[in-house]
Amino acid sequence: MSTFTVKDGTEIYYKDWGTGQPIVFHHGWPLSSDDWDAQMMFFLQKGYRVIAHDRRGHGRSSQTSIGNNMETYASDIAQLVEALDLKDAIHVGHSTGGGEVIRYAAKYGKGRISKAVIISAVPPIMVQSESNPEGVPLSVFDEIRKGTGFTRSQYFYDFPIPFYGWNREGQTVQEGIKQNWWRQGMMGSVLSHYEGIKAFSETDFTEDLKSLDIPVLVLHGEDDQIVPYHQAPKSAKLLKNGKLISYPGFPHGMPTTEAETINNDILAFIK
Repeated sequence: MSTFTVKDGTEIYYKDWGTGQPIVFHHGWPLSSDDWDAQMMFFLQKGYRVIAHDRRGHGRSSQTSIGNNMETYASDIAQLVEALDLKDAIHVGHSTGGGEVIRYAAKYGKGRISKAVIISAVPPIMVQSESNPEGVPLSVFDEIRKGTGFTRSQYFYDFPIPFYGWNREGQTVQEGIKQNWWRQGMMGSVLSHYEGIKAFSETDFTEDLKSLDIPVLVLHGEDDQIVPYHQAPKSAKLLKNGKLISYPGFPHGMPTTEAETINNDILAFIK
């Protein structure tokens, strides 16, 4: 099992397969690097080196009581990238991982990152405020905190339904995907998951987005029930070199349920 220990002693689990130009995958809350199986296999077979880590408190990484915030998430990946000496890397993030990519790229990526892809991602900022009236009310995140913190097993069993859009007419639950989501979630720390809700909902990435010069591809499903679609055009507008692709009817978890489409769009962007 490959692990790397960051400065505060937290062990970060990661996978590192293949050779060639590196692609680094950043998973969403409350999952793990296993959520990227469909992308890891696709890009490995296309000749890329594929790397994915379990964020601190998630999956097989340490269940730490400290650092469950975006600043530390980005620092952790920066230390891993440096240890592996990755250059000309493409960073791909889903949901919370999209925020992690943007913060990492803005603060630590210079000289190491060449392009970024953010999918169903939380930037610029999710929570509603006077300056972000279209945002999601804080009460929604309080409900997520309550379910995650105190009835997590059942809450995580139900959460994949809107995550993958299976509550829409004509959709059927894919039990294997649902149970794999639950499995990944329950591997992580309840405390890290609880504290991570603030990280993904209240972190403001506006200045990070504005500062980036690299090409960034923004992908978002128009029927995303977890991170509202309107986030994506806002992010694309703030980027100097952003490109937006939107998908009518696609859900939040589209890298899994719509992997063929998403993988090919990422590949076209990388090439």
